[in-house]
Amino acid sequence: MRPSEVMNLFRESGAWMDGHFVLSSGLHSRDYLQCAVILQHPSLASRLCQALAQRFLSDEVTCVAAPALGGILVGYELSRHLGCRNVFAERVEGKLQFRRGFKVGSLDRVLAVEDVVTTGGSVEELITLIRDAGAEVIGVGTLVDRSGGWASFEAKYHALMSLNLKTFSPQECPLCKEGIPIMKPGSRGL
Repeated sequence: MRPSEVMNLFRESGAWMDGHFVLSSGLHSRDYLQCAVILQHPSLASRLCQALAQRFLSDEVTCVAAPALGGILVGYELSRHLGCRNVFAERVEGKLQFRRGFKVGSLDRVLAVEDVVTTGGSVEELITLIRDAGAEVIGVGTLVDRSGGWASFEAKYHALMSLNLKTFSPQECPLCKEGIPIMKPGSRGL
């Protein structure tokens, strides 16, 4: 699937929003990609995740891991297309942890996934969690890399679409200065 096809799917589904948003990273942006909007359609979720799974078919993935909440559906669909199990990590007192009986170990070759990567912070935290459990991280996959391609990880990395969308610190945000109402639609939203 070409990046332009992915972009069209996001726009047509209404998952690409325009306004004034606070991202999970704390940065502000005029653009927001609400993957939940596109992933609510199983046929679109399957198409996107099948395209991403193609990039990791030869890596002998035994488990796909994602951070809650945004990465859960992506992780599940990817594991379905890769024919392996799926786990997710949740924040407990601000720190990602495997709960609900989920475990990875020394025999696992884990693909870490996220719906959207902005700074890569959640993915880095997930990678540390996986490695601390003794598992091997064989790659990182995401539907959207909104870092413009500067996000990188110590593993094979692939995004279906890479965007260079402007972000602003809260102190320097022109949208705040214009008085445009702010929204925080992500999983750590209001």
